[in-house]
Amino acid sequence: MRNILRGGQLGLLAAASIALIAAGLPGSPPASGIGDPLFPDLGNFGYDVRSYDISLTYSGDNTSPVDTVTRIDATATSRLHTINLDYTHGTVHWVEVNGRRVPFATVGEDLVLTPAHPVRAGQHLQISISHSNDPTGNSMTGGWIPNPDGLELLNEPDAAHRVIPSNDHPSDKAYFTYRITAPADVTAAANGVLISHTRHGATTTSVYRGEHPMATDLMQISLGDSTILHRQGPRGLPMRDVVPVSEAAALEPWLEMTPGQISWMEKQLGVSFPFETYGLLVTDTHIGAELETQTLPIFEKNLFTRTDVPAWYVQSLMVHELSHQWFGDSVSPNRWADVWLNEGHATWYETLYGEQRGGPTLDHRMLAAYQDSDAVRAAGGPPAAPKAPTPGVGLSLFRPNIYDGGSLVLYALREEIGDRAFQRVEHDWVLKHRDSSATTADFVRLASQVAGRDLSGFLDSWLYSPVTPPMPGHPDWHTTPAT
Repeated sequence: MRNILRGGQLGLLAAASIALIAAGLPGSPPASGIGDPLFPDLGNFGYDVRSYDISLTYSGDNTSPVDTVTRIDATATSRLHTINLDYTHGTVHWVEVNGRRVPFATVGEDLVLTPAHPVRAGQHLQISISHSNDPTGNSMTGGWIPNPDGLELLNEPDAAHRVIPSNDHPSDKAYFTYRITAPADVTAAANGVLISHTRHGATTTSVYRGEHPMATDLMQISLGDSTILHRQGPRGLPMRDVVPVSEAAALEPWLEMTPGQISWMEKQLGVSFPFETYGLLVTDTHIGAELETQTLPIFEKNLFTRTDVPAWYVQSLMVHELSHQWFGDSVSPNRWADVWLNEGHATWYETLYGEQRGGPTLDHRMLAAYQDSDAVRAAGGPPAAPKAPTPGVGLSLFRPNIYDGGSLVLYALREEIGDRAFQRVEHDWVLKHRDSSATTADFVRLASQVAGRDLSGFLDSWLYSPVTPPMPGHPDWHTTPAT
């Protein structure tokens, strides 16, 4: 994610054990959350989701509920008397577990299912939920975001469960299939590739499927008066952009840059693009940010039409969201405190690309970030221990400490181990953890392995200290004291 206008670890294992015990004891309150310190109510222990199959019907009216059946394929990882799913701001009509209707109840933002018999560890679960979703979200609440002629999704970090019942945490990635029925004059698009498109009188049904596992916050569904533009990326990568019909010609000079940007990123990393397709979703509504939804990141049309920012800046933001396909989407954070790995890396490549096209140099930007670092840490916390978001506003997690602050950690690492070793860390990171979620500790471990020495003390000070450490190789750099 990138805003348009920029300017001591807690272990999950103990929390997991507590949650599992609570979930397994008859008569105990249903457990809520997996112990993520920033979003304690998100996610659920006791099962692992393999796939979501989402069948939804859009009436063409943004004020009407979106009728949906969500089918979840999962495996129980412990004995469960109840099955908790994250879900809120919708109406549930019925629930089936392995083909049988089961009672359900709402507890906070959890949908709690009670099968007739306890679920055994290792048991396969097929869960189907018929529900209707509220389509009237906004950029502060997330979920469905109305545009002038349809809807899109804005789920990061904690709003996917406003759209579907799910295990709404990036540590449980799964495969997604969408079956979208809409009026025939509405264009439907989603993550992944189009499998089929069928006309039924006045409606059409479009089926999209992703070929790689995905975190729930990276879901994207677009409904509206759009056109889908096709082009080819490096090595024949199929690409599609979803843009307002009236803006297609004006946007094309920007969209045609994307294949070259993919090639640039592949050269930086020495790793090919990690997914089956890519392209931009351009929306004619205000969301206040760009968002890296997997294979189909969403951009405001205003970014490309405004005249108060230079071309290099717009291009660098395109690369910011593109780089997230490796950092954040393919390799997802294991908990939300690891989000600096997403945003720090995206800021790093955004800056390198912008520098080559007339923007500030990396050294210039990092010096400015260093000077502000103590104040930024005081306001938002160290990069890997960010302060909790404002209650009810998950997007407030995305403060400068994880953007320039996270990128500053990478700069310090490069200065400490040298450019060649740093490039190997980047290459190995996206290969080793592809299609999975990873932790800050995983990154520190990999950097130490590549450097051939223990970097935990060095990196921990950069990641967790409230005071900015000295920058290797730059004894003349100083921070401005926080007030």
